[in-house]
Amino acid sequence: MKKKINCIILDDEPFAVKLIADYASKVPQLNVLYADCDVYKAIEVLNRETVDLIFLDIQMPQLTGIELMQLFNQKHNFIIISAYAEYALDAFQFHVVDFLLKPVTFNRFYQSVEKYFRWQETFQPAEDTDNSLFVKADRKHYKIATDDILYIEGLKDYIRIHTTEEKIMVLETMKDILEKLPPKLFVRIHRSYIIPLNKIRVIEGNQIQMVDGTFLPIGETYRKLVGEWTTR
Repeated sequence: MKKKINCIILDDEPFAVKLIADYASKVPQLNVLYADCDVYKAIEVLNRETVDLIFLDIQMPQLTGIELMQLFNQKHNFIIISAYAEYALDAFQFHVVDFLLKPVTFNRFYQSVEKYFRWQETFQPAEDTDNSLFVKADRKHYKIATDDILYIEGLKDYIRIHTTEEKIMVLETMKDILEKLPPKLFVRIHRSYIIPLNKIRVIEGNQIQMVDGTFLPIGETYRKLVGEWTTR
């Protein structure tokens, strides 16, 4: 028996959301956690819940499907649903299981879900088995899971690592700690801040709100980089 998989349905067309949600309700293995048009509410679900599969439209007004995949590609799998076949090449740079061209029939939808199950059985992501790092503080070596890091703060000769459980002060430079982190998952947004991409809640003006509610500034040097996330 196939296991239950948690999924999200995100499309800017309410009719398309309703249709795909109706299709999903006919597949017992699919557990829909969110089905609607709001990208930022979907991001909140992605940060809060374990999501296995995302049914995603490319053309979204707040944040495009490509931009969303750039943020969450390391942890999630996508089935793209689009009216534009020309987006297929760009989409398959990410963990895309299938590309469905609108209008989508139930038969085509079901084939795509079955493809996901087969893909899960055979595909092993190219990632480290132990996503953690060691840091020295107070004459001890701490092992920190990178997924537990909320953000890293630079304080002159020290850094403070804010995690979901504690704050750890380490004698290290921002440059050195950044080199130890997975490059696709962490970025520097300010001379004093490094953040994990999957802990972003909202980018607004010259600041970023993290999932714990903390607002962090975007440094002038890094604004172009942040701008590229939201304009690609």
